[in-house]
Amino acid sequence: MRTAVVGHLEWTEFLPVERLPRQGEIVETTECFAEAAGGGAVAAVQLARLAGECTFYTAVGDDDNGRRAEQRLGELGLQVAAVRREGKPTRRAFVYLDADGERTITTIGERIHPVRSDALPWEELERADAVYFVAGDAGALRAARGAGVLVATARIASLLETAGVQLDALVGSARDAGERYRPFEPPPHLVVGTSGAEGGSWQAAEGRTGKWAAAELPGPPRDAYGAGDSFAGGLTFGLGDGRPVDAALELAARCGATCMTGRGPYERQLVRADLQGAGANPVENG
Repeated sequence: MRTAVVGHLEWTEFLPVERLPRQGEIVETTECFAEAAGGGAVAAVQLARLAGECTFYTAVGDDDNGRRAEQRLGELGLQVAAVRREGKPTRRAFVYLDADGERTITTIGERIHPVRSDALPWEELERADAVYFVAGDAGALRAARGAGVLVATARIASLLETAGVQLDALVGSARDAGERYRPFEPPPHLVVGTSGAEGGSWQAAEGRTGKWAAAELPGPPRDAYGAGDSFAGGLTFGLGDGRPVDAALELAARCGATCMTGRGPYERQLVRADLQGAGANPVENG
């Protein structure tokens, strides 16, 4: 199965703490770690682990963080198709991971993403079975429409409202005002709204609606960073694999739940071997 993600990344520093510091307070921790992360990167790695391959169309700054990010994502199994923005720094992020498993994120700098005029292999998207679109311009979105299945995040509502591209699915958080569905033309075939531990709901363009339950965590919760993006990657795979809506959402929910049991976004994600049965135990794969 050929898959791709079009989007952005951040070079991200993670700081595990017992709790967030109060104003003016000093907190201590004994560790920190860094990853090439962000919505596009995490979803792409999840897709690669399910489909066996994924090409990540992205942009990085012309700096050490950009080079580190490309190298790390290659180590995680992605085919990275990246353009380097001369004179631009790669966006960074700082993430507190508290003892309750919640993540609190601060991004640093301008988000940079690929655009259709970049010298990237856009024509290969026509041969993709499924593409997840996280960030880019209207031309990049139209190129992604050449894939068999196109899923996009609701975070890019302004682009979707003007691009005039038919989506197979739109996915966002029902709890985040910035990710709620705002109707646009043509309407997506499927609109998915996640609600954390409550599961979520979906609505099809022809009027069908449904809900799904959150998947049971396959271990103690460690942190929520990457769970939503892993969900989106799993949904894209499921729809591209020809699964019915309910089955694709069940798979996506397992992806999100599995990610929550690892440290950072990549230590535990659902892999291809786990698809053999619902009772399979996801392996550590960071």
